[in-house]
Amino acid sequence: MRISIVLSVLVVLWLVIGVIAAFQRGYFSPADTNCSTLSSTVVTVFVGPLNYVGVNPTVECPTVPQPSE
Repeated sequence: MRISIVLSVLVVLWLVIGVIAAFQRGYFSPADTNCSTLSSTVVTVFVGPLNYVGVNPTVECPTVPQPSE
C-alpha cells in the first residue's frame, strides 16, 4: 500500500517537471502547431527531468506527399 502511494507521487512529480520543461521550451505558445510540435511536446512531458541533464527529445514527422492537381 505504501509503495503504491510513493510511486504515484513520484509519477506525478515526474510529469509536473516534464510540463515545466515543455513550458520553458515554448511548446505551449499559440504559434504554428503541427505534428512535429505536438509530438515533441508529448515526448518532452514524458521524458521530464531528463531534459535537465541534456536529453533533447524532438520528433520529426514523415513528409506526406501532396495530392496532384
